[in-house]
Parts: sequence; structure tokens; C-alpha cells
Amino acid sequence: MKAFQITTPGESIVVDAPRPEPAAGEVLLRVKRVGFCGSDLSTFMGKNPLVSYPRVPGHEVGGVIEALGPGGAGDWRVGQEVLVVPYTSCGECSACRAGRVNCCRNNQTMGVQREGAMAEWVVAPTEKLLASEKLSLRELALVEPLTVGFHAASRGRVAAGDTVVVFGCGAIGLGAIAGAAFRGGEVIAVDIDDAKLDLAKACGARHAVNSMSESLHDRLQEITGGHGVAVAIEAVGLPQTFRAAVDEAAFAGRVVYIGYTKQPVEYDTKLFVMKELDIMGSRNATREDFADVVQMLESGAFPVDRVITHTCSLDTASETLKAWSESPSDFVKIQLEL
Repeated sequence: MKAFQITTPGESIVVDAPRPEPAAGEVLLRVKRVGFCGSDLSTFMGKNPLVSYPRVPGHEVGGVIEALGPGGAGDWRVGQEVLVVPYTSCGECSACRAGRVNCCRNNQTMGVQREGAMAEWVVAPTEKLLASEKLSLRELALVEPLTVGFHAASRGRVAAGDTVVVFGCGAIGLGAIAGAAFRGGEVIAVDIDDAKLDLAKACGARHAVNSMSESLHDRLQEITGGHGVAVAIEAVGLPQTFRAAVDEAAFAGRVVYIGYTKQPVEYDTKLFVMKELDIMGSRNATREDFADVVQMLESGAFPVDRVITHTCSLDTASETLKAWSESPSDFVKIQLEL
């Protein structure tokens, strides 16, 4: 079969690889759509510390079941369109014992610590499959990246009436905006790109703040009546937005970090105590997050056509990935179509 492989930082090719065969409890998927994730871009740019080379990337999957492993696959059937939960869990670490398998210490995400789905076929365990009769393959492949933001909203315990600021309106930030709005929050999107802020409003943000052209603090104070936001979700990964999340959170507020910065961050730590903040990290997503995103997409309320800005083939994947690395702001979500 053909597969797309990042061979070394800055280099990628299409290679011939053996077609996998499903074992008991697995299915063989004919891959139809795979989204490019920010982690794939980091791998290509040599900035992903979790990956080794060469690597077949891809964990945002929409595919068709082509064969069942020995003994069948329960209620799953050949021809069914599915998505894949791309994480593993060891069942033994402290996170797994606490029931938080999404942050398993020994997790191996498809396309990062193990081979991914940018190939004509891939095998997947049946317990990692989800389906929807209403969603297209391109929508199924969009579920996983949106779940990351939905999980951040869940971690922040966003509830109806909460004011929620989301820093960053890239693909992950848009998921956080949609997730917070799905839970009834009044969402404030923050970015320095007006086009991204316009898209954020289509994804559920009620307010948009361009922090380059207006005072972020003054606008948030105006919107919240001087209280600050109940929940701040950081989806940029810069020291200044890490600090801003703490600065702009209300007393008794919650701060959720999805990304992480490449350099140390200095805080005025008295705000941690004075405000009695809950400060949390957010990693991957749970099956409940997947179910919520499927429900949201089935409603038709999410602007899928505006978020999936580029589609490529195996033959054009290398040049598309290179173009993305050279001008990230020109892309929101890229999907590989096979």
C-alpha cells in the first residue's frame, strides 16, 4: 500500500508499505480522510519531542471498515463508516487507575509515538471505533481535533452562564470555543487575526477581541462587568497568553492550558492564592468528549466548510505540508483525501 511518511525534519515522501492485517478484536479500515494536526506540523519541523523518524503521521481519521479480524467484530460490519479514537491506555499508571485514561502516562497516539493513519489501510481495535449515520467522512475526520478543545471546556467545568475566554483561534482553539458554547458558556474569542476572529464567531463565540488592536484587559472588564472571566482557556502556547489567562480570570475562576510554551513562564503567583484559582492542564480527550462533538456536528451548527480550508492527495501532501510550515496562518485545517 501507499503511505505518507515524514522521513526527517523538513522531508516527506510517499512510500510503499505492507498492508496490515487485522488481528482478533480489530478491523481493517480503508482510510478515506485524515486531518493534519499541529503535532504533525511539529514533527515535520523537527519540534516534536515525542516522535522518532521516519514516521507515518495522522490520527484524525475517517474510514470504511473493509475487513473484520478473526472471530468477527461484535456489531461492527464491513462497509461501515467510522472514526478512530487514536490514543492508547496502559490500565496500570496513576491516570488510568484514576479513570482518566486520556492522560495515560504511557499513551501512544497514532502518528506520534506509533505509526499513523496517512496510509491506504490501517488496523484499529474495535473498542476505539465510533460511528455516526449522519456525518460524512470529512466530518468524521474532523471529530478528533475538535474533541481536544471540548475536553478543555470540560476540564474548566464550563456551565451555562459562565463567561469563557479562549486565547487562540486556530483549529484547537475553535474546538474550545465550540465546546464552551456547547456547554452554554458566553464565549469571548481572542486572537490577533480578524479573519480568525470572524470564524470564531461562526463557531460559537459571542464576542471577539483583537488583542493587537485593542486593550484585552479593558474589553474583558467591559464584557464581564469588571469581574473577569469565569474560565480562561489558553490554546496559543506563548508566555504572554499563559500569564494573561491568570491575570484575566475572575476570583474563584478556572484556568485551563491546552498547549505548552517552549520557554519558561514567569508569574505573579500571588494571584493564584488571592483569587483561589483552579489551574489545570488538558490533554487529549475522553469518549464522552467524542460523543459530544459528534452530537454537535450532527446538529449542523458547526461551520465545517469554513474550518476545512485545504484538501490534498497523497501526491500533493508533501508540498501542502511544506506550504503550511512556511505560512501557518494561511491554513486552518488540512485534510488528506485518499
